[in-house]
Amino acid sequence: MQTDHQTPEGQSTVADAPPDNWVDRYAPPDWRPWLRLSRADRPIGTWLLLLPCWWGIGLAMIADHPQWHDLWIAVACGAGAVLMRGAGCTWNDITDRDIDDKVARTRSRPIPSGQVTVTGALVWLAAQALAGFVILLTLGGAAILLGIASLALVAIYPFAKRFTWWPQVFLGLAFNWGVLLAWAAHTGNLAPAPVLAYLAGIAWTIFYDTIYAHQDAEDDALIGVKSTARLFGTDTPRWLAVFGAASVLFLTLAVLATGPSWSQALIALLGVAGFAGHLLWQLGRFDMHDGAGCLRLFRANRDAGLIVALFLAVAGIV
Repeated sequence: MQTDHQTPEGQSTVADAPPDNWVDRYAPPDWRPWLRLSRADRPIGTWLLLLPCWWGIGLAMIADHPQWHDLWIAVACGAGAVLMRGAGCTWNDITDRDIDDKVARTRSRPIPSGQVTVTGALVWLAAQALAGFVILLTLGGAAILLGIASLALVAIYPFAKRFTWWPQVFLGLAFNWGVLLAWAAHTGNLAPAPVLAYLAGIAWTIFYDTIYAHQDAEDDALIGVKSTARLFGTDTPRWLAVFGAASVLFLTLAVLATGPSWSQALIALLGVAGFAGHLLWQLGRFDMHDGAGCLRLFRANRDAGLIVALFLAVAGIV
C-alpha cells in the first residue's frame, strides 16, 4: 500500500505525485493544497489535455497555411489546459471525495486528507474556470461555442465510473475536445480532419487511461467503481492493441483528410509512425500487476503525443 510522504512543513503530499515535484519543493506552503487540488504537482494530465489542441493547430496549418495567430492559439491552449485541467480535477475531487477516501492511492488528495474544504474547493474551481473563460474569449466565435459546449463533458465525467464500465470513453470525449477547438480557432469552422483526430484521441485516451486504471483495479472492485481495466481484466493487452491501432488509423485518416502535399503527408505520417512505435513499446512493457510500471507507462504518453504534435507542426510549416 502506498503511504503519504511529508513535506518539511509536515503537510502530506499526494501519494502518486512525482518525487521532488515543484509544488512540494518550491511553492509557498499555503498554496500547496490548492495546487495539489489542481494536480499542478502531476503535470502529465495537463500535457494530455494540451497535446490534442496542438494536433488541431498542426492539422489546420496543413489544410490551410500557417498564421501568426497560430502562435497565440498554441500559447492560449497551453494556459487554458493548465486552468481547465485544474478546474476539472477540482470538480472531480469534489464529486469523488467519499470514493477517494477509500482508495489507497487517492486518500492523500487535499479534500479527503482535510487540507481543503469542499466550500474552498468550489471557490477555487470557479476562479480557475473564470480565468480559462477569459482566455477562451480571445480565440474567436466558433472556438468560444465549442469551449462552452465542452463543459457538459467535464461535468459528466466524474460520475461515469458509477454507471458505466467505460468511463475512459467519457474522459476521452472531454480530454480531446481541444483538437476541435484549436482547429476552429484557426479556421473558424469544423471539417472531417479534426473530427477524425478527435476519434484518434478518444481511442488513445482509452489506451493510456486503461493502463492508468490498473493501479486501482483491486480497490475499485472492493468499492464498486467501474473501469475498462476491470472490464478487460487479463484481456487488457489485446484491447490495448485494438485501441492503439484505432488511434493510429484515425490519425492517418485525419492527416489525409487535410489534403496535404506529398511532402506534408510524408512528414506528418512519419509522426504517426513514431506514435505507433511508442504505443507498441508501451504494449511490450505493460504488466497489469505492476502498479508503479503502469504509472510510468501512463506518463510516457506525453512523449507519444508530442511526436505527433511536432511532426504535424513541421508538416504545416513546409
